[in-house]
Amino acid sequence: MVSKELKLSRQLSGEPEIFHSLQGEGHSIGTPTVFLRLALCNLTCVWCDTKYTWDWANFDPKTEILPLTSEDIEERILRYDCPHLVITGGEPMMQQDALAPLALSLKGRGFYIEVETNGTLAPNADMEQAVSQWNVSPKLANSGVDADKREIAESLTAFAASEKSYFKFVLSQPTDVDEVLTLVERYAIQPQRVILMPQGTTRKAIEEGSQWVTDLCTKHGFRFSSRMHILLWGDKRGR
Repeated sequence: MVSKELKLSRQLSGEPEIFHSLQGEGHSIGTPTVFLRLALCNLTCVWCDTKYTWDWANFDPKTEILPLTSEDIEERILRYDCPHLVITGGEPMMQQDALAPLALSLKGRGFYIEVETNGTLAPNADMEQAVSQWNVSPKLANSGVDADKREIAESLTAFAASEKSYFKFVLSQPTDVDEVLTLVERYAIQPQRVILMPQGTTRKAIEEGSQWVTDLCTKHGFRFSSRMHILLWGDKRGR
């Protein structure tokens, strides 16, 4: 593996945000998983629960970002003896050129690798080869991000063409599903690969949102995801 540095998020302890838990949402919910959280994002969602990875008006990048080499990251991941990795952020694809050698090395060790992405940056050839599952979460108007920044046609077309992709949409209100239906039709996304999830960072918000989101899933033939980690542990880093 070629040594490259990646910018990681820090845990409150100062250690890199590499931790062992359960996947809390999406297609692989409930799966024992090692998480690798990278810093930096190219969007500014108003409801983002990891603003410490990109919001430098309210967080200090010198405190929140930790550069580590690929070798150091891989060694830390291997300590957990868990061959299922979720690479999250921030937006991991902002660092895909440096990330690809690490992902390929771990794939060679038998890892199943998921990448959580907002779908604005298409994968290069090495990342497409290394990744087992794309968790694509295109942002809707409820994110507060301008449409020309959150919907990049070339990138979404590439992800929609991949059988590795699942599309997870965060809904704040029932009418948000109209945007989902438009995107599903525009990019020919298979309904069985569409997952709807309520927006929220508290148990109350998730439980209340789940009531009407499940109704929408039933009506339109989409899948439902809760935010299991919020229900179990609340909105905490490293869980």
